[in-house]
Amino acid sequence: MELRHLSSFVAVAEELHFGRAARRLQMAQPPLSQQIRQLEKELGVQLFERSTRSVRLTSAGEAFLKPVRTVLEDLDIARRVAKAAGRGEYGRVSVGFAGASSHATLPRLTRAVRAAHPGIELVMRGQTYANRALARVADGTLDLGFVRLPVTQPGVEHRVIGEEELVCALPSDHRLARQRSIAVEDLADEPFVSFPARTGSSLRDVTLQACEAAGHHPRVVQEAPDSYTILALVAMGVGVTLTLTSCMHIQQTGLVYRPLSGRPVVLQAALAWRPDNPSAALRSVLDVAAEALPAPEPAPEPAPEPASGPAPESVPAEEDRHGAAGQAGEGD
Repeated sequence: MELRHLSSFVAVAEELHFGRAARRLQMAQPPLSQQIRQLEKELGVQLFERSTRSVRLTSAGEAFLKPVRTVLEDLDIARRVAKAAGRGEYGRVSVGFAGASSHATLPRLTRAVRAAHPGIELVMRGQTYANRALARVADGTLDLGFVRLPVTQPGVEHRVIGEEELVCALPSDHRLARQRSIAVEDLADEPFVSFPARTGSSLRDVTLQACEAAGHHPRVVQEAPDSYTILALVAMGVGVTLTLTSCMHIQQTGLVYRPLSGRPVVLQAALAWRPDNPSAALRSVLDVAAEALPAPEPAPEPAPEPASGPAPESVPAEEDRHGAAGQAGEGD
């Protein structure tokens, strides 16, 4: 059974006239009649009652018409979907995310993609820490990942979408809480709350690097999988942590944030993908992301650091110089 035979059958069934159906199909009448006879022979039933004056559907022809229309409509949909997918207007794109930057920027990207390409489905893979997201993009199990620099894997491209600074979060009754800024060296003997080891958390890696550069190794007494839990534990007095400016909207009773003294530790957030990924939908998402998540403006020259000393009691944590940061997420 050929699809052209089905199209011929529908044309004759709707026109109930072989001549008109042939003109509609832009073909001669004898080949059309031959196709209908071949179809009837294959089915083993008569589809039309023919006379010199009229053509009528038999009961078998009437029963056959509806499912044939469905087949042809589905085929038309399949053709249009394939063409749309080739243009990048339809398809699925898997996105790995976790952490403060992705939770601030991901809603902007998803809304923009829905508005520009309703036929593209973003398959979200949460709890994918930045380093693990980068590895999964590199091995092809993710189309797009929210990652942090540096991106060193071969075959992976990236584009920076934001910058954040490392800050200290500590209990409000901590001995260092009244300082305007905190030196990482002063945290040498403090218990730390952090993300689990060997899970791909770039924030844990940066915490280790910052502490080691200050001459000590952080003493992690408790681990937690997301920023909300970590900061809740800090507010309870379990320990201190180094977190990101984008987490500072999380306000807990008994929790304060303080900038680090010295040169700021800046982390760059980026989108990563493989340029050899054949997905046209991914290319469309990247085009949308270029507008929805533009590269950050160059940072201004840092202002002189304030003299060390006690922080004014009247200044709450959320009003510090980083208090207007974006949303926090499950971890980096």
